[in-house]
Amino acid sequence: MSASSGENPAARPAVTVLGLGQMGSAIAGALLAAGHPTTVWNRTPEKAAPLVERGAVLAGSVEEAVAAGELVIAVVLDHPALFEALGPACGPALGVLKGRALVNLTTATPEQANEAVAWAGEHGVDYLGGAIMTTPPGVGTSEVMFLYSGDRAVFDAHEPVLKSLGDPLYLGTEPGLAALYDVSLLGLMWATMTGWLHGAATVGAEGTPAVDFTEVAIRWLGTVNDFVRRYAGQVDAGAYPGDDATVDVQLAVVDHWLHASAARGVDDRLPKLLRTVMAETAASGHGQDSYGSVIEVLRKGNRRG
Repeated sequence: MSASSGENPAARPAVTVLGLGQMGSAIAGALLAAGHPTTVWNRTPEKAAPLVERGAVLAGSVEEAVAAGELVIAVVLDHPALFEALGPACGPALGVLKGRALVNLTTATPEQANEAVAWAGEHGVDYLGGAIMTTPPGVGTSEVMFLYSGDRAVFDAHEPVLKSLGDPLYLGTEPGLAALYDVSLLGLMWATMTGWLHGAATVGAEGTPAVDFTEVAIRWLGTVNDFVRRYAGQVDAGAYPGDDATVDVQLAVVDHWLHASAARGVDDRLPKLLRTVMAETAASGHGQDSYGSVIEVLRKGNRRG
């Protein structure tokens, strides 16, 4: 994403970025590439040097940084660091921040996001929570998602700027929703990647390169996508017709996975974990239902003990 040829960059809204770790630097860089006047601040000013060379303005204080634009994007270490930077220790910063929009892309739990929106309301700040669904190299491309939730008016007012970072998806008015999606989607990623790595280790024990296995695995994930879409409707309806493959059938097959892993010296904790959940699903009366019924066991997890 870059400024259109012949367009006056000054016509684009000025943006402030607080925090210049790898992600904050990538965000500031994407804003510069899109033609936005960009002011940056970091506890360690030296990190700003590459961005300053590209045209960013380094602020000497949070107050100065916040005063530079109507939109402030925070990407600091955590929420305590955010409140420390913008809180009472900054004195005049709160007065400067009042009436401006704060888009908080700092990683958070949903509960922390709710605390942040309450803090913003107390100080007259227009607040939007967000989650970054990529690593720094992906920032600035339309293929990656940035999730947002909270004040719809803030999202609508600044959506053109947010498009400079990636595809902005607004999830709803609940402030913690973006953070909740974030941790849930990361869980999906880790589970998928660990399953892929386990498979690569298993076939690799007999000499198959991971790159060869991966090409087949990626094609298989396309079919898995179809399963997920089908089961999503079942989950919402609370009915799980076992017209494709039942839990009982898959419980028998998972034993083959366990055997193949053990025979090749591959760690079997992952297949054992999944077998345990599947067995509990069958024991609870869902043996003849689809795999989507496993969610009934997962939902009971917060009621145990």
